[in-house]
Amino acid sequence: MHFLISLPYRRLPYCLLLLSLSWLGVPSHAYAVDSSPILLEDVHEYFPDQVGNEWVYRGTMIEGGMVQVAEKNAQFTNVSKVIGKEKIDGVDVVVFHDTNPGNQGPSDSYYRRDVAGIRYYGSKPGTTLERQLVPYQIVRFPLEMPSSFEQFHRKGLELGMDIDRDGESEKVDIVAISSAQSLETVNVHAGTYFKAIRLEAKMTMQVHLSQSGKTIQGSDTMTVWFARGVGLLKYIERQTIPSFRSENERVIEVTEELEKVTVASDIALLSEPHTP
Repeated sequence: MHFLISLPYRRLPYCLLLLSLSWLGVPSHAYAVDSSPILLEDVHEYFPDQVGNEWVYRGTMIEGGMVQVAEKNAQFTNVSKVIGKEKIDGVDVVVFHDTNPGNQGPSDSYYRRDVAGIRYYGSKPGTTLERQLVPYQIVRFPLEMPSSFEQFHRKGLELGMDIDRDGESEKVDIVAISSAQSLETVNVHAGTYFKAIRLEAKMTMQVHLSQSGKTIQGSDTMTVWFARGVGLLKYIERQTIPSFRSENERVIEVTEELEKVTVASDIALLSEPHTP
């Protein structure tokens, strides 16, 4: 899952049943280096995907209400590893295996990198909603900061869940925007990294309840940092989860921070860039 912002989209249907995640946790200690426009032509070097690469992350998940966050506080460890390549619909993808992303148990995630950027091809186990969205772009090459693009804007999708418990699955409208923001210095358990890329994704979902006809809205904001030759240093995510029975929204905040990394010594990636 450690290329970028695929995780909240994979997990969000669970959050609507108060079973998902979000993150805020340890302070990032990230400081902007330069706010002037920057173009990173070798941005792929920030996303190493050689087979055998492994990252160990220390995580925190906090769940509570809008007024007081901290009703539940869980510590966890997640180990992410590149385990090989597969084909999805004839397309070569890189496979990442995570032991416990967001404290949700093991999963595999699939990505493709080419000269246009990185695309997310879903996960196992996946969700009904995710299968309607993938594949979608998560990083564009070359990367210009600041810049942004719309990852998707879809209406009338099947949520795959019966939120109001009337025996009918809800429909959902969903919009996601990804932005490249700056180069920063980031302190994590594994050390201090300079000129790390800061990316942010914001997603909103409007869920149409089949029983009452009402619409409830959930939101998800994820901020991530990547270091050259290392990969994902840290992500922070915050999800606001509406309740269909009351005005009391729930907030789930989760962070994963790099504790240990083992990557190939060279920058060459698993698959050479090709024309999309």
